[in-house]
Amino acid sequence: MQQSPEPQPVPEIFSPQPSLELPADVLAMLKHDGAGLVAAIIQQFDSKEVLMLGWMDNESLRRTLTSGRVTFYSRSRQEYWRKGDTSGHFQFVKSVALDCDGDALLITVDQVGAACHTGTHTCFDDRELAAVVGSRGE
Repeated sequence: MQQSPEPQPVPEIFSPQPSLELPADVLAMLKHDGAGLVAAIIQQFDSKEVLMLGWMDNESLRRTLTSGRVTFYSRSRQEYWRKGDTSGHFQFVKSVALDCDGDALLITVDQVGAACHTGTHTCFDDRELAAVVGSRGE
C-alpha cells in the first residue's frame, strides 16, 4: 500500500504591509528612472554569482529592507511580487547596497531553487553573446 506524501509547508502568502516611507537618508540617495524605478542586481551571497536583475520602487525596496525577502515591482503587471511566493524559489536577503550614483541596488541573497522565471539557475545561463575579448596591455 502506497503512503501519502508528507504534507509540505505552505509558504506564507504575501500581504501588503502598511505603506511606510523609507528613511530620509535612503530616499535622498536614490535616483529613480522616469517610471520611478531603480535596477536591483541580485547576487548569490557566497559564490558572488549574478542571478538576475529586477526593478524596485520605494515600496518594494522598503518591503525588501524590512522583511528579509526580496520584493520586486513588476513593470508588465504593475504590481508587487515577492520572489518565491508562487514558484517556491525564494530569495533570502543577506545585504543591500546602493551604487555610487544611487541608480542601482546590489542585493546579495541566499537563493533557494532557480532564480530565473524560465527555471534556470540564473537569468544569464546559456545566453552568452559573441564578443571580442580584451586584455590588459593591448
